[in-house]
Amino acid sequence: MNKDIIAGNWKQLKGKAQAKWGDLTDDVFDVAEGDSKYLAGKLQEQYGWQRERAEKEVDEFGRTLN
Repeated sequence: MNKDIIAGNWKQLKGKAQAKWGDLTDDVFDVAEGDSKYLAGKLQEQYGWQRERAEKEVDEFGRTLN
Protein backbone atom coordinates (compact mmCIF):
# COMPACT_ATOMS: atom_id res chain seq x y z
CA MET A 1 0.00 0.00 0.00
CA ASN A 2 1.23 3.41 -0.98
CA LYS A 3 2.20 5.83 1.83
CA ASP A 4 -0.25 8.39 0.39
CA ILE A 5 -3.06 5.86 0.74
CA ILE A 6 -2.07 5.20 4.36
CA ALA A 7 -2.13 8.92 5.08
CA GLY A 8 -5.48 9.35 3.33
CA ASN A 9 -7.11 6.48 5.22
CA TRP A 10 -5.38 7.03 8.54
CA LYS A 11 -8.54 7.24 10.64
CA GLN A 12 -9.64 3.80 9.45
CA LEU A 13 -6.14 2.28 9.71
CA LYS A 14 -5.29 3.79 13.08
CA GLY A 15 -6.96 0.95 14.99
CA LYS A 16 -4.94 -1.68 13.13
CA ALA A 17 -1.74 0.24 13.83
CA GLN A 18 -2.64 0.51 17.51
CA ALA A 19 -3.24 -3.24 17.67
CA LYS A 20 0.15 -3.92 16.08
CA TRP A 21 2.16 -1.46 18.18
CA GLY A 22 0.23 -1.38 21.43
CA ASP A 23 3.03 0.25 23.40
CA LEU A 24 2.55 3.50 21.50
CA THR A 25 0.01 5.92 22.96
CA ASP A 26 -3.13 7.23 21.33
CA ASP A 27 -1.46 10.64 21.21
CA VAL A 28 1.35 9.26 19.03
CA PHE A 29 -1.18 7.90 16.54
CA ASP A 30 -3.18 11.13 16.61
CA VAL A 31 -0.08 13.20 15.84
CA ALA A 32 1.20 10.71 13.25
CA GLU A 33 -1.86 11.18 11.01
CA GLY A 34 -0.40 8.61 8.63
CA ASP A 35 3.09 10.14 8.53
CA SER A 36 5.25 7.04 8.11
CA LYS A 37 8.52 8.80 9.03
CA TYR A 38 7.05 10.14 12.27
CA LEU A 39 5.62 6.73 13.12
CA ALA A 40 8.95 5.03 12.40
CA GLY A 41 10.68 7.55 14.67
CA LYS A 42 8.28 6.80 17.50
CA LEU A 43 8.81 3.06 17.00
CA GLN A 44 12.56 3.68 17.30
CA GLU A 45 12.06 5.55 20.56
CA GLN A 46 9.60 3.12 22.12
CA TYR A 47 11.13 -0.19 21.07
CA GLY A 48 14.79 0.80 20.78
CA TRP A 49 14.95 -0.30 17.15
CA GLN A 50 17.41 0.96 14.55
CA ARG A 51 15.95 3.36 11.96
CA GLU A 52 16.05 0.71 9.24
CA ARG A 53 14.04 -1.77 11.30
CA ALA A 54 11.45 0.82 12.28
CA GLU A 55 10.99 1.88 8.65
CA LYS A 56 10.77 -1.76 7.58
CA GLU A 57 8.05 -2.39 10.19
CA VAL A 58 6.01 0.54 8.89
CA ASP A 59 6.49 -0.58 5.27
CA GLU A 60 5.46 -4.15 6.12
CA PHE A 61 2.41 -2.83 7.94
CA GLY A 62 1.44 -0.94 4.81
CA ARG A 63 1.82 -4.05 2.66
CA THR A 64 -0.41 -6.11 4.97
CA LEU A 65 -3.25 -3.67 4.39
CA ASN A 66 -3.68 -4.61 0.74
